[in-house]
Order: sequence, then structure tokens, then C-alpha cells
Amino acid sequence: MVKNHYFVLAAAMSAAMLVSCSQDDPADGGSYAADAQEIALRPVVEDYVNNTVVPTYRGLADASLRLAAKCNEMCVAGVGNLTPDMVAEAGRLWIEARRYWELSEAWLFGAAADYNIDPHIDTWPLDRTAMEAMLGNPSQMAQMHDRESAGEYVGSSLGQGLLGFHAIEYMIFEPSSESAAVTSPRPVERFTQNELYYLAAVADDLRNCCVRLEASWADPGTVSAEKLSILDDAELSYDRNYGAYMKNAGKAGSMYVSYAQAVEELIVGAQDIADEVGNQKIGNPVGSGLAADPDYIESPYALNSITDFVDNIRSVRHAYMGYQPAEGETEDYIMPSAHTLSDYVASVDPGLDLRVKAAIDSAVDAISRMREPFASTSQDVSMHDVNFAAVDACNDLVDVFDEVILLISDN
Repeated sequence: MVKNHYFVLAAAMSAAMLVSCSQDDPADGGSYAADAQEIALRPVVEDYVNNTVVPTYRGLADASLRLAAKCNEMCVAGVGNLTPDMVAEAGRLWIEARRYWELSEAWLFGAAADYNIDPHIDTWPLDRTAMEAMLGNPSQMAQMHDRESAGEYVGSSLGQGLLGFHAIEYMIFEPSSESAAVTSPRPVERFTQNELYYLAAVADDLRNCCVRLEASWADPGTVSAEKLSILDDAELSYDRNYGAYMKNAGKAGSMYVSYAQAVEELIVGAQDIADEVGNQKIGNPVGSGLAADPDYIESPYALNSITDFVDNIRSVRHAYMGYQPAEGETEDYIMPSAHTLSDYVASVDPGLDLRVKAAIDSAVDAISRMREPFASTSQDVSMHDVNFAAVDACNDLVDVFDEVILLISDN
């Protein structure tokens, strides 16, 4: 089904094109207004790329490097020397990388979409039937024994339901039961050597994808030689620079004819994840559509579902108003911004800015009232109103961003 906000964006862009054609005469004052908006939006886009998008991807890439190193350490140790501390540390590193990924989902356009990275590393539910068949297939497993090429093999040969965050999650977390909100590192005695080969290979592939995201947005010369070597060895291109496309809107070589168009993509990216959280990540399991799908649970083994959802809405907050240290988050990468879309909207329509901020806060608050394990609470009658309130709050957030798109197109 086509989402309503795409119609709003299409109408806004059409209006913007008509306005630009009719505003050539300075006597109308229109071209001056358009120029003023472009001047105001340029630093918004620059800060969005430099302080929000690139640092989030850098945090993700660095965390994925640490996770891959730990998973490879587990593989080298082998089933005889694997320790509980190794598995617990892998779980901690998974949580760290997962957080940065979820905080990036308000901008799944660009490299994440064009290189198919989003479905490659974040497809769920996990295909456990195919996983068991693969682990028992000698020819497939033999391809993962070569630590130099195992990541490239799984990345090019395995289906999306066997890759990414959720494959790693399944290997290193073990909930105590279907209904208890307690998960633990998987006991070492449950691992097979084939599982360790597979774990290390998938972690390498995840690392490659996360590094590619950073390299595809960051300024040339700012990505470490180690990371570029990883991409070159894996033969993964990063020749498109999406950060430069946005920051150079309106110039030759950019994908964007104006900063207004770049901002509209920013807004739709935020809408898309708010819509996905409300109507898919929460809505599918609780049945806000035609029927509930209790198997459609994100991060069920780490019991990280609710945290995922909250971090997704925080990514919307970061996109709209920059990182806010007052939120109480500990952040080593993402930086506050001096120029934000929130600032611009407030300068044109202060009431709309307040409504957007309130909708973000309401969505975070509503989701935070949900409970783990979501695989159980999604079907709990006593949680019905709480779960559906979260769906409604996400939809309200989508709707208010329609107004922001129209405000950008009208100024």
C-alpha cells in the first residue's frame, strides 16, 4: 500500500517546481523568499550531515569492528576454549552496534537503500529452518572456514534471513523463557564449531556493510585506512558520497536540485521510520492491520525490541532537532547541531515546531510504556491499550511531518 505522505511529498515537490518557474521576476518577491529559504536551510543540511548522520555511521562502523573482532576471537578459541566472558562481551558489543544502527534509521535513504544494506543486515524474523540446513551442509560450511574470505562468502551467498544483526543475536543471546523479561549470554556448551564459523563470518559481513555506510557519507580523507582496506578487500564500492550530495544541493553533480529538496528527503526519512515502527514493528505483532503476526518480532533473543523502537524515534529526534544532551544519553560520536530543521520551522511557524517536538516526545513516552518480552506482551490482552497507544503515537508523528513538508514547499 502506498503511504499517504508520499502523496504529500509529491504534491509539495510539484508545487515547488511551479513556484520556481513563476518566481523569476523579483518584483513578485517570491524569488527573494525562495533564496532566503535556501540560505537558511543550507547550514541545517550541513549540520545534519556532519553532526548527525556521519557520526552515527562512524559509531556504528567502530562498534561493528569491535563486534566482529570478538566473534572472530570466539571462533579461533573454538568450542573447547570458549568462555562465558567471551559470549557476554559479544552480547555487550552487539547491543552497542545495534544502538547506532537503530539511531540511523531515520535516514535509510542513500547508501542504506542504494546498496541494499538495510534488508541485508536487518531482516527479521530469522530463517531458523534455513540456518539449521546450512549448518549441516558441509560444502557451505567449508566456505566459512577461511577467515579471510568467509565474510564475503556469506554476504554474497546467503539469504537475508541468515545475515546481519539477528543472526548474530540468535547465536549469542538466550532468553530464559518465552514469557520472562530475562535474557542471558548463550551457554558455551551449546555452541558447535560450525556455529562459531558462521557467527564470525556473519559478523565480518555486518562489519563490511557498516563501514560502507560511513565511507559513503563521510568527507574524503576522514575514514580510517583500516576501514578503507576492509572495503577494498571485500570489493565493496563507496564511490558515491551521499553527504556531499546533500551538502552541495543545487550544484552540478548533486542528487538534489535545492536544499529544500534535501530537507524534504530528510523529513520523509523520518516519517518512514515512524511509520515502520508504528505500523510494522509494533503493528504487525499486535494486529493493528488485518491480523496479528506474533512471529514478526524484532530483536526477540536479546529482548531489545522496545529499546530498538525507542531508538528509532530518537533517530527522528536527532534528524529534526539534532542530538540533545539534555536527553540524558551518553554519546561519544553524535554531536549537537547549531542549525537544525527545528530551528528553521520555529522561525516560520513556532506552533508547528512545538507540535513536532511534542509528537516525538509522545511517541517515545508511549513506546517506553511497552514491555518485554514483546513476543509475549504483543499478545497480552492487558497490554492491548498500551501497545495500540504506541501505534497511534507513531502515526501522529507521521502526520505532523506532512505539515512540515508543506511548510518547506510553501516558503
